[in-house]
Amino acid sequence: MRFGIVGCGAIYPTHADAMGPMLAGFYDVVPERAHVAAERYGVPAYASLGELCAAVDAVSVCVPSGLHMEVALACARLGKPVLVEKPIDTTLEKARALVEGCRAAGAPLGVISQHRFSRQIRRLRDAVQGGELGRMLSGDASVKWYRTQRYYDSGEWRGTWALDGGGCLMNQGVHTVDMIGWIMGGVHAVQAQVRTAAHAIEVEDQANVLVEYRNGAIGVVQASTVSYPGFAERLEVGGEHGTVVIEGDRTKVWRVDPERAKLGKYGDGVMGQPTPNLHLAGAAEWTEEDPTADWGVQHRLQIEEFAAAVEAGRDPFITGEMALEPLRFILAVYESAREGGVRVEL
Repeated sequence: MRFGIVGCGAIYPTHADAMGPMLAGFYDVVPERAHVAAERYGVPAYASLGELCAAVDAVSVCVPSGLHMEVALACARLGKPVLVEKPIDTTLEKARALVEGCRAAGAPLGVISQHRFSRQIRRLRDAVQGGELGRMLSGDASVKWYRTQRYYDSGEWRGTWALDGGGCLMNQGVHTVDMIGWIMGGVHAVQAQVRTAAHAIEVEDQANVLVEYRNGAIGVVQASTVSYPGFAERLEVGGEHGTVVIEGDRTKVWRVDPERAKLGKYGDGVMGQPTPNLHLAGAAEWTEEDPTADWGVQHRLQIEEFAAAVEAGRDPFITGEMALEPLRFILAVYESAREGGVRVEL
């Protein structure tokens, strides 16, 4: 399958590298950007979106978030399957319009959420949904990254409501929001506090969220672009039978033991007697190297899966409808914060 890329900003090389021989061309509203990308990858640059679509089998949309619906729908109406970078768009109205428009045009729609292609994330999701951790009690997530003002100044759309749609939660945190929601089986309600603490931008650079999950568990989600020097995203989920911690898509703790969890007063942690191999006890498979945790590999896996789905005439693993869930979460967070931290149901 031949893929074209629309938008030659910061994320396009990740898509281009992941496509390998499937990459067939570029288009950008700034022609010079497309020509630079084309020269780098040895494929054509096209003068218009229509010309690109006529030359390829599918399109990867890498434009600013607030333009996703507009560009992706234009490609879909030209008969092309579209794979859209995260988030699907910045409002539910535009996101739903994209989903419905692609359906009406008969064009497959996928949205990048590459962490779902991590073997360890999938293993954790299966464990939670399959009852391996027992009744779920907690689900925490954090993405504490760092961005300077120079980062936000590098593009007029960055840090704006119109085109970025939000700050550290919408842009940097959307993948982590998607992962914890997928693992836990969906979010029921949120209460939130956000701040613009360290940057001259319209949107937040800190967010703290209290979360209620549909399965009855509770948790905390945090996002930041003020946490110098920047840290790997972290997931920590707990059930009756134990706890799993994943950082940077690599399992750091997998301590699930239904029998030992019932013994003594303090468990095997700080106030108990630590047991050998605490971090990975009962999960020896995670001691091997996992290439799906590496940057770029997950994009390749998702792009390959999307291509296979299109060719087979089935839905991709991550559909437009699925991408509405993390967007609903983030928009509910913003609503809660605007109203002083009130509880908002999704």
